[in-house]
Formats: sequence, structure tokens, C-alpha cells
Amino acid sequence: MRRMRVIAFATVALVSALSLVGCAKDAGTSGQGQPTAGKCAFAAAPSAPAAASSTSAGKAEKVDGRAMRVGLVYDVGGRGDASFNDAAGKGFDQAKAELGVTTVKEVSASATEANDAKESRLRQVASENYNPIIAVGFAYADAVKTVAAAYPNTRFAIVDDAGGGAPNVTGLTFAEHQGSFLAGVIAAYKSKSCHVGFIGGVQVPLIQKFEAGFVAGAKSAAPGIKIEKKYLTPAGDFTGFTDPVKGNEATQGVITAGADVVYHAAGASGKGVFSAVHAANVLAIGVDSDQYNQKEVAQDKDVIVSSMLKRVDVAVFSYIKAVARNDLSTLPKVFDLSVDGVGYATSGGKIDDIKSTLDAYKAAIVAGKITVPDTSGS
Repeated sequence: MRRMRVIAFATVALVSALSLVGCAKDAGTSGQGQPTAGKCAFAAAPSAPAAASSTSAGKAEKVDGRAMRVGLVYDVGGRGDASFNDAAGKGFDQAKAELGVTTVKEVSASATEANDAKESRLRQVASENYNPIIAVGFAYADAVKTVAAAYPNTRFAIVDDAGGGAPNVTGLTFAEHQGSFLAGVIAAYKSKSCHVGFIGGVQVPLIQKFEAGFVAGAKSAAPGIKIEKKYLTPAGDFTGFTDPVKGNEATQGVITAGADVVYHAAGASGKGVFSAVHAANVLAIGVDSDQYNQKEVAQDKDVIVSSMLKRVDVAVFSYIKAVARNDLSTLPKVFDLSVDGVGYATSGGKIDDIKSTLDAYKAAIVAGKITVPDTSGS
């Protein structure tokens, strides 16, 4: 009888131990066998991508842009926004360094100007025989359409707009929602409370693409995650891209609500996002440029775990190079994950532990196994 009691006790102990292991596996590990963050239970990540081919690339094509006169017309914030415009400027600088472009003109918009000011700015640059002219931002859409019609022999490009079908206008558009999906995955894995936040600069369809992708990525990684969302200004008020004070205040709000990782798509207002995150000792995800390496936000770099890279620099450089070659057919219709038109930054090494998971999600999106929404439900 005593022996049977011992056997029964051992059996119960073994079952209990196995149950604890099972619970730990369900609630405490990811597809990589890593601990979950806080109360989050991670969904299984996609299968790892196949190994890349080791074939070597051919010799880079030499393109001569020395005869070009290139104009770059920035959106609000201009150079120094540590985000969208700086990315465009980086591509412009690459064209000067690699293609030999020497005759350039750079001008910027102000946050409260009327549309006719944008039109006047473009006309001025076109009248000075700059060709091509690149307008940075969808706010230039109407102005580009009007001025391009008046200067049919000048080539124009516009970032974040399809170009309206004009024969001398090239649209440079991006799959921001795809890159933001990966930012959402990062936020989920780095949150300690399974609670993250999104700050949008202006509540317009373009910025809602960022939100839609971010929410989809966070929920794909951790279905039970909580997400706070806040926009700084409504559609039509573009000061939301240039107001760090509003960015700081809104971020304090989502942090108070419980978010411990905050992703922003707010242009220069992101400086305020980072300062609020730093003060609260939580984490941030930047946007457009690799903001960990941006000197304008260097004081807050330690809280930036990654940035969603919107490769405006790649698009601007590729367009200038295509014009120099007199062949625009090589440009992608959309700068998406498949051409590395969007992506994520690894500076600082803060997401090295989840890079294989991120690359698996990226591969699944590129392969069409995951379709990322590009419209927000908010």
C-alpha cells in the first residue's frame, strides 16, 4: 500500500511539472524560444526565409550627372527635421557624390503657407532652368500638376504622390504600411507591458498607412496587445509635422495610458516624442531616417530601439540617376519591402535578438503570405 502511495504521488508530481512546462511554453516564449514581454503571448512567427544567393553583383554602372541642374523642394521642416526631409537630402547628397551633380538648388516650405506659395516656389526653380525638380511631400501635388503643365520640357518628381498622370511628372511612392508592420512587431517584442503607442503628425491617409501597418504588425506578433493612438493635428493643419511641443504632450498621454514603446510618424515633431520617451524611461521607434544616428536627436538616442526606414534617399537618388541615363523605366512603381524601399534600422544593436523573426515576417510579406492593410480603422 505504501508503495502504491509513493507511485501515485510521483505520478501527480510529474503531471504537475509537465503542466507547468506547458503553461510556460504557451505564455512565456516566442517562436524563437525567447521569453515574452510582460503579459504578452506571442503568436508563432512565420518560417525563417531561405538563405540568400551568394552570387556576386556585377560592376556598378557609371552614370555622369555633371551636366544636370537639379532642384530639390522640401516639405515643411526642410533639412534638419531628422526624418523625412533629411532622408531626401541624403539621396540628393548621394547624387552629388556619385553622379557628379554640382549645380543644385534646395528650398523649403513653411508650415502655414498657402498652396499658391508652393506653386510660386516651383515656378521660381523651373524658371531658373533646373531640370529635374523634385518636390518632397504630397502637399505639393496640386502645385506640381499646375507648374509641370506650364513647363512641359522640365521633368518633375513628387514624393508620396502618384503624379497625376502628367507625362513629365514621376510619382515616387512607398509601401509605408509594410515597413510599419515590422515596426509593430518590434514594438510588441520590446514592450514589457504588452502595451504600445502610435503618434501621427497629421491625420491624413498617408499617415494612417503608417498606423495601419503598425497596428497590424503588433497584433500579428502579440494578438492581445494594447495600442494607444494619437494624432497631433487634423487634416489640413500641417503644423503637426513641425511641433515638438505637441509631440511631447501627446506622447506623455499615451505613456500615461500605459504604452512603454512609442512609434511616431510625425516628422520634426518626433523630436518631442523622443524627449517625452526619454523622460519616462521607456522606448521609442523612429521613422523615415535611421534616427538613432541623427545628430538632431542625439541626446535621446539611447531610447531609440529602431526606426522604420522609408527610403526617400533611395528614391531621390534613383530618380536623379534615371534622369541622367534618360531612362525612367528602371524605377519601381512602388518602393516596397521587395526592393528595400522600406525597412528597419538596426543601429545600436537593440533589436539584434529578434532580427531573425523580423526577417521572417519581411520574407512572408514579400512572398505574399502576409497582406498588410494600408488603411486605418481609426
